[in-house]
Amino acid sequence: MPEKPKLRHLGVLILACASVAACGAAGTGATPSATAAPPSATTPSSPAPSSPAPPEETPSPGPPAFSSKVSEVTAAMLKGSWREGCPVGPDDLRKVTMTYWGFDDKAHTGELIVNKAVTGDVTAIFEKLYDWRFPIARMEPIDKYKGSDFDSIEADNTSAFNCRRVAGSSSWSKHSYGKAIDIDPRENPWVEPDGSVSHKNAKPFADRPLHKPGVINPDDRVVRLFEKYGWQWGGYFNGAKDYQHFAKGGG
Repeated sequence: MPEKPKLRHLGVLILACASVAACGAAGTGATPSATAAPPSATTPSSPAPSSPAPPEETPSPGPPAFSSKVSEVTAAMLKGSWREGCPVGPDDLRKVTMTYWGFDDKAHTGELIVNKAVTGDVTAIFEKLYDWRFPIARMEPIDKYKGSDFDSIEADNTSAFNCRRVAGSSSWSKHSYGKAIDIDPRENPWVEPDGSVSHKNAKPFADRPLHKPGVINPDDRVVRLFEKYGWQWGGYFNGAKDYQHFAKGGG
């Protein structure tokens, strides 16, 4: 009987030791930790070569904007077109230098001698004609042709001032005042009542209506443009028609 307490005491000691062993194992981290794998060496990738950007196309310059300049004239500049006794003097006239559109689809610079009172009309009208790309063969003072109306028409020259009488009359032409302009006289000829023309190069252009470059027709936009500024068209004359002719106030 006295041996039983010893056995109970021994069992308690065994349990205590077992607990201590278990705790020790837990405290020392008996479970081995996994060893981290060294990072793998990676070779940096080279960027893919990029294609060179195509060169930018430089836009071709368009036609120049319309420009005009009004300047004084002298008698020395009008040797072929003015003389003493003309209804206006050089002081009443001005040279208008301005851009016009040619039959070659290019911009050109020409000159008209006109009365100083109509320079505003002239620049406004011809700026609109340029915007429309209405073609003009050439634009030179008639002095380039020594004042010869016939030679200027043969050259298809657009002109204005020329001190001369109306054909077959003693009256001064509106050109003598610098208040008339003849535009593309080959394409817009003087046509007699019988349909004949004085210039052979104008024969293909004697009929109206005629839809060709540079040709002016009844009530077309060119006629209406001049009418807006008080200029009348010779294509409305009774009898002979003067298709090239525009005059401020008519005549």
